[in-house]
Amino acid sequence: MYAGLDAWPEPPVDGDDAATLIGSLERQRATFAWKAGGLDAAGLQRSVGTSSVTLGGLLKHLALVEDHYFSVRLFDREPAPPFNAIDWESNPSWDWTWTPGDTPEILYALWQSNVDKSRRSIAQALADGGLDQSMAQKWPDGRAPSLRRTFVDLIEEYARHVGHADLIRESIDGLVGEDPPGIHDQ
Repeated sequence: MYAGLDAWPEPPVDGDDAATLIGSLERQRATFAWKAGGLDAAGLQRSVGTSSVTLGGLLKHLALVEDHYFSVRLFDREPAPPFNAIDWESNPSWDWTWTPGDTPEILYALWQSNVDKSRRSIAQALADGGLDQSMAQKWPDGRAPSLRRTFVDLIEEYARHVGHADLIRESIDGLVGEDPPGIHDQ
């Protein structure tokens, strides 16, 4: 299979809300991992046209988003390293900017470790209160979104960035498609 997966993730055909949302998010994560995977530093720094978006930037950004949604906002935890050490006032684009310390290994590990942490947080939240529970942190207008709504927001975030990754990856080596080759041949 692909990248340690026993099967390509799909939302269940007739699952409950939680299984459907988790399945959809996992599919977006897997597609992003496929599109961003296996590249060297030059590949991760490549952009398309006038855009400054790179796959390396997307790895950093989505690692930050995972931490922000499923740790900071869900449980009101402090941001995890390295996000807690960033001076966001003076460097608001940190997650999109390539730095000398950004190696493929570091960026892939940063994203994967935050996805893994999010999976544990999601399991804990579902066990403790389900999809209807409110996030610990409220929106600026005072409303507190449910975990269900937060799943939808994160799926949207990934779907948008999977589209970016698809265009960038095609420009690097011609890799295209919705799923890796052979996934639906079984």
